[in-house]
Amino acid sequence: MANTRSAAKRSRQTQRRALRNRSVKAHLRSLQKPIRSAPAPNADEIRLVISAIDKAAKRGIIHRNVANRRKARLNKAVGTAK
Repeated sequence: MANTRSAAKRSRQTQRRALRNRSVKAHLRSLQKPIRSAPAPNADEIRLVISAIDKAAKRGIIHRNVANRRKARLNKAVGTAK
């Protein structure tokens, strides 16, 4: 239990942000899964996923190096599919 009012507030904020971050990460996984498994992914779908990854990295939900790695793997999957 928090000892001060400000610590209690920070705890509430952390819980809300963790819940939001978890939902964004789950959404990213659900966007990436069909592209990685598709034999020939659509370029528009890939752009949508890369945009979502960039937004998550910009907001600090995922680390920027993780975002770059995921985008590279998506582009690599597209390259091998062609």
